[in-house]
Amino acid sequence: MLLQINGVDIAKPNEFTVTTMDLDDAESTTRTADGTLNRDRITVKRQIELGWPTLPMATISTLLQAMDAPFFQVYYPDPMVGDYVTKTMYVGNRPAPMAIEKNGVIFWGGLRVTLTER
Repeated sequence: MLLQINGVDIAKPNEFTVTTMDLDDAESTTRTADGTLNRDRITVKRQIELGWPTLPMATISTLLQAMDAPFFQVYYPDPMVGDYVTKTMYVGNRPAPMAIEKNGVIFWGGLRVTLTER
């Protein structure tokens, strides 16, 4: 599987989940007294959850720096489209727990990120 940020291959995650999200207008999407939904869908967006195994400091640094801009291009396989696509996305929190040092190299385990389409 190929994953890129701004045209550059990134480290392969061990977790990869694509969610197709409907965004509804909060004011005009309502339920009637009998529970019938009147829905005003504004658009459909994607969200990608990624997780990586233990990564050396240089690799995690490169990965996090690739997601440093407010928005960036992500190239990934989209299950709804049935092909690779490029979407403009942003990243939420980027927890990177469990740092260990082995033979002078610092490793980080469990980096997780959520990318959301702009």
